[in-house]
Amino acid sequence: MTGLVVCVVALVAASAFGLLRAKRDGRLRVRARDGAVRLSAAELGEPLGARATLVQFSTAFCQPCRATRRVLAEVAGMVDGVAHVELDAEERLEMVRRLDVVRTPTVLVLDAGGRVVRRAAGQPRKADVIAALGAAL
Repeated sequence: MTGLVVCVVALVAASAFGLLRAKRDGRLRVRARDGAVRLSAAELGEPLGARATLVQFSTAFCQPCRATRRVLAEVAGMVDGVAHVELDAEERLEMVRRLDVVRTPTVLVLDAGGRVVRRAAGQPRKADVIAALGAAL
């Protein structure tokens, strides 16, 4: 009987975690602690966009990172003054720790001054990225 209870509790906990993660995956959101964070062109290794910058943290083995790269490059090509910068999380561990990047892909939307205005953990939808750019522009 105890084994059955443990199994049911584990299944409920795993289901709750899965539902929560599915709900939050790829959602561009505002975090209060991100508002004070600014990234410079020197830190990124590439120039900031004139109006906004889409920063993507990726890893070599990450399958959703490839799709995210395509989405962000397409959006950057559609909107004038928006740059897309992809960073390898394994090569930029200090920045990953400072920005609290816990999974890949993680996308940061920066305004023209390099301030983080939105972030997403997971693969964001194209429409959500375009909407998030509205906050940066």
